[in-house]
Amino acid sequence: MASLPARALPDLEPRHPCAGCTVRDTAVCGVLGSDDLADFKACGGHQSLGPGQPLFHEGDPAREVYNVTGGALKLVKLLADGRRQIMGFVLPGDFLGISLGGAHAFSAEALEPTQMCRFSRARFADFADSHSTLEREVYRLAAHELAAAQAQMLLLGRKSALERVVSFLLDLAERQKQRRFVDLPMSRTDIADYLGLTKETVSRVLAQLKSRRLVRLEALNRIELLDRAELADIAEGFTCC
Repeated sequence: MASLPARALPDLEPRHPCAGCTVRDTAVCGVLGSDDLADFKACGGHQSLGPGQPLFHEGDPAREVYNVTGGALKLVKLLADGRRQIMGFVLPGDFLGISLGGAHAFSAEALEPTQMCRFSRARFADFADSHSTLEREVYRLAAHELAAAQAQMLLLGRKSALERVVSFLLDLAERQKQRRFVDLPMSRTDIADYLGLTKETVSRVLAQLKSRRLVRLEALNRIELLDRAELADIAEGFTCC
């Protein structure tokens, strides 16, 4: 999953139901004005998940859509031979649940305590039909997701293990709107599955980046980016060692 670029939005009145939302500048509903946003909020409800708790399973009826406001989830696809593939990670500000068919094509599971606004697909579709700005934003999100899927194909098909890990860290930092640090709510195994690598390879690459003083492992789930310019060159294949 990829987040939409942040927008500069006016503040809401303190009593507005979305006044405390920290992801309004990137969420799909951020294009709505104050009154329309309040009406949209009234169409749905809230949902919270604990770590490891599923939001939905692959094959479940796709009856709802979600605006993630806090936490993180992983999207998992089961292969015919029993293996799993991590399809992506959902972060605050991401929109989740749109499906071309009537069933979810993957499972979604919380990586940490996660909160979201929840809407039925029918009510969301009705609201979007009568609010062209939201409808256009959904189309823009779909185009953004297609570009992200194409980038992921390049990542898996052409890039080395080093380039994959560095690209992942930089992309995650951008989605988290951070310049210096990257928070990793997912495990090393999850990262490996997403990048088409082994857990040992991910750990080896991180150790290599640390030894080159390009990153610092502040904690198991938090990495400091020490030289973004060099990391960007690695991600683009300008340097291989």
